[in-house]
Amino acid sequence: MKNSSNKVLVVGCGNMGTSHAFAYQLLDGFEICGIVSTGKSKEVLNEKLGGGYPLYSDYTQALAETKPDAVCISTYPDTHEQFCIQALEAGCHVFIEKPIADTVEGAERVVAAAQKADKKVVVGYILRHHPSWAKFVEIAQELGKPLVMRMNLNQQSHGYMWDVHRNLMKSLSPIVDCGVHYIDVMCQMTRSKPIRVSAIGARMTNDIPTTNYNYGQLQIHFEDGSVGWYEAGWGPMMSETAFFVKDVIGPKGCVSIVAKDAGAAGKSDNVDSHTKTESLRWHHADIDATNEFTRPDEWIDLQDEPDHQELCNREQRYFLKAIQENLDLTDHLADAVNSLKVAFACDESVRTGEMVQLD
Repeated sequence: MKNSSNKVLVVGCGNMGTSHAFAYQLLDGFEICGIVSTGKSKEVLNEKLGGGYPLYSDYTQALAETKPDAVCISTYPDTHEQFCIQALEAGCHVFIEKPIADTVEGAERVVAAAQKADKKVVVGYILRHHPSWAKFVEIAQELGKPLVMRMNLNQQSHGYMWDVHRNLMKSLSPIVDCGVHYIDVMCQMTRSKPIRVSAIGARMTNDIPTTNYNYGQLQIHFEDGSVGWYEAGWGPMMSETAFFVKDVIGPKGCVSIVAKDAGAAGKSDNVDSHTKTESLRWHHADIDATNEFTRPDEWIDLQDEPDHQELCNREQRYFLKAIQENLDLTDHLADAVNSLKVAFACDESVRTGEMVQLD
């Protein structure tokens, strides 16, 4: 075992669980002590990692037998709250994929349990670890107020990814599951309080519960006058025209993430294309006496362009830093609860057809 490693139990072996497990194998501060899943994905992951890890189908048993220092939870959202609180009560630090829970009350219970146990809980807001997204937020903050933020991620999911999306939609809608990322980004850009939301949605397949919808679009009004929208649709019927819009406008100009390659046919449900930014385009609104622009658009291509695996590595380095340096995660968790609260208000708006005021 690596020196002074944290024993980590990997729970959930899908896309994210697999990537986090590879990160733990790579980093000096972690040692995988067990892998948990209800199906065969744990055997597949064990093989990919080189084999030899204890495998479990039952989470409670795994927690009791492996006695981990940390738990990585990448299961479906309806288990997040229970699994996280169980881990905290067993004295473990927790890395948990977003959303932190599948209800706002559940998210608040997780935060309370983390405070009571005095353990670290890091939520998987992957875009916070991406240099180009950090730059995107930074430039947005220089554009003046109010901001107009336009974002979407529609996925023409098929094959394995359609199985993943259908499973996710047993508990959450796309605008809640994915929307928390982009709501979090909008809140970082404005540093202002969301005050009301409205949203629309449509159920375009019988393959999901009658109570859910696989297309949604939300709109947020902020206290400072800024507005933003986010759109997410999942399924084999989705359009790949304008599936990736990341665009922010302010009085001083606009900045956009331009995903040239991600627009290639059939790539909208590929996780690498969701985080790959490729280029930032910064347009300046300055005009002269004849209304002509005084400055050309700037193209920013950051050399540090991490792929999906490297982003997961960076998330786990942050988790390790939080444990080793006893980082104060109060704001981190408050942001996670806040973005979930806004997302669920949008969900309520879809279901009621009413605008929802936020407290």
